[in-house]
Amino acid sequence: MDIEEFRAYCFSKKGVSEDFPFDEVTLCMRVMGKIFAITGLDREGFQVNLKCDPDYAVELREQYPEVQPGWHMNKAHWNTVDFEGSLSYQLLQQLVDHSYDLVAKSLKKAEREALEKL
Repeated sequence: MDIEEFRAYCFSKKGVSEDFPFDEVTLCMRVMGKIFAITGLDREGFQVNLKCDPDYAVELREQYPEVQPGWHMNKAHWNTVDFEGSLSYQLLQQLVDHSYDLVAKSLKKAEREALEKL
């Protein structure tokens, strides 16, 4: 999955926006204003930081060398995923879905209700 496929997949979900809040090369994907994915556009290779359940994060890291503790993130809750490695397209989509779902579930009730109406 390349950056454009990643962006298109993220935008296929409800309430998604993107921005560059930190600098001109750090792309953040948000659901209802909360970050669920971060990637640096200035790096070699395409890696994305994705939110993850802590137990599932450990399992993924043990099973796949392409999944590492989140770079510059809370390592218990974020993974850095190599999108150019050998992970299947389907697994990459599942990891994006998992991150999106975790963040969407953490939204305030009014935000969750607004998201459901989109």
